[in-house]
Amino acid sequence: MKNITNEELPALIEKATAGDKESLETVILSVQDLVFNLSLRMLGTFPDAEDAAQDILLKILTHLSSFKGESAFSTWVFRIAINHLKNYQKHVFAKFPLSFEFYGDDINNGNIDDVPDLTQNVEKSILAEELKLSCTNVMLQCLDPESRCIFILGTMFKVDSRIAGDILGVSPEAYRQRLSRIRRKMADFLMEYCGEYGSGRCRCANRVNYAIQNHRINPAQLDFTSAVPKKIIEVKEAMENIDVLSQEFAFCKTWQSPASLKEFIQMFLDGASCSVVTNA
Repeated sequence: MKNITNEELPALIEKATAGDKESLETVILSVQDLVFNLSLRMLGTFPDAEDAAQDILLKILTHLSSFKGESAFSTWVFRIAINHLKNYQKHVFAKFPLSFEFYGDDINNGNIDDVPDLTQNVEKSILAEELKLSCTNVMLQCLDPESRCIFILGTMFKVDSRIAGDILGVSPEAYRQRLSRIRRKMADFLMEYCGEYGSGRCRCANRVNYAIQNHRINPAQLDFTSAVPKKIIEVKEAMENIDVLSQEFAFCKTWQSPASLKEFIQMFLDGASCSVVTNA
């Protein structure tokens, strides 16, 4: 959440549910990036994440009056978002599920040497960074939805185990144990196959054209590299000091929501359907 203190939030929500559009906009925009980043990690692609984030933000808008302050607002938002995303079936990986076995086989046996230059005059180092960010994000799709939730809450958002357990309906101890196993599984895969974060043979720079050929990245639309805030790049090294598995999980960056998501929120607030909030 941005620029809203815990002391300011109750008053803003009260004004928002009473029909103050400016307060409503402030509250929703404060969680926009949280919702988008959670959606992106859970679903793997920018278009799917943006569609899901719109659905979630509408749920938050239309159910805001049901927030009673019994938990932190961010916890309430996480619960709505995760309940929506765990059952979301419209994303590409619901139709074409991934597994670590499939991913590993593609790394070992994908024919990367006979692909022509498809870079469209985009600098190869930029495309390699796009592939790295895309690949490590999509790798989360090898986990089942529940495990993905646990990994994302614990590794990216660093949610306290008591809160995460409450969100997911498990005990804090069970959550910590599962998080540890999932982190180890992810780290083992990276160490075995990835040359960027481990000792594997896969190097993003060598697979750029193969990735373009297989529609994994698009030189004309660099979603990941264009959406990483400059400040995140500047503190990349600091992010690598989180814990003993930090190097493996240095890819857990935060992305800015697309401008179109803010436009969607603005259109909703300016439209007649916004009355469902004030009349709830």
